[in-house]
Amino acid sequence: QVQLVESGGGLVQAGTSLRLSCAASSVTFNSYTMGWFRQAPGKEREFVAYISWTGGRTYYADSVKGRFTISRDNAKNTIYLQMISLKAEDTAVYYCAAARGVGPTTEQDDYDTWGQGTQVTVSS
Repeated sequence: QVQLVESGGGLVQAGTSLRLSCAASSVTFNSYTMGWFRQAPGKEREFVAYISWTGGRTYYADSVKGRFTISRDNAKNTIYLQMISLKAEDTAVYYCAAARGVGPTTEQDDYDTWGQGTQVTVSS
């Protein structure tokens, strides 16, 4: 069972950038589809981005497309979420998640392992 630990969150001003990292413990990390999700205060958790196990396929929510980039380094068992042009509405707890045995997916139920989350707060 893979374990995930996110880092890189913080308090930033609108218009700036931040990079989140998610370190995985499993030696079979490169067989997992990985995703980022977020949950804003008072809202449901929502999909942000996913990346296939090879890194060759990525997909983004419309709200972050063109501003966020997901990537992975299988040699380091780590995925990243580069966020630029941050907006106040990006404020949320960001979670990374792993899905094994399924193709790239936006469905939360397909992800069977979750990190503890990292807080991103964007001040306007």
